[in-house]
Amino acid sequence: MTRKDFIVNTCTACISATVISSFLPSCTSTRYISGNLAKDGLTINKDEFMIRQKGNIAYRSFIIVRNDALQYPICLYRFNEQEYSALWMKCTHQGTELQASGDFLQCPAHGSEFNNKGQVTNGPADNGLRTFPVTITNNELFIDLRKQS
Repeated sequence: MTRKDFIVNTCTACISATVISSFLPSCTSTRYISGNLAKDGLTINKDEFMIRQKGNIAYRSFIIVRNDALQYPICLYRFNEQEYSALWMKCTHQGTELQASGDFLQCPAHGSEFNNKGQVTNGPADNGLRTFPVTITNNELFIDLRKQS
């Protein structure tokens, strides 16, 4: 292959990957935020889910809330404008921090998997994840850390 052919083929592949990725919001990088911690829970702006690309708006399916005051992060899933799920990212098997991957959370220690509602889909974990109620007021989400939903 000549140098010119290599450059043309490589540039074509890069441009194609860029165009395809603009249509796949789930392929965007994971968004980490700290949220605003108050006495009873965390407040997050709904716009944190928004992805703006070339005049179009798409939405992330989840964001990870990492706050220094929390022992484990919280994965906040967005199902639609009015439905969210907040999951404590602590494996119920042996307490390892979970990793988010699309619509499920996975334990890197022993392979337990949980769906985006916190239910076990693959063991060895037997119990679902701790979940928190999410309330919506105007453009803000409130994760109530006092109770489990």
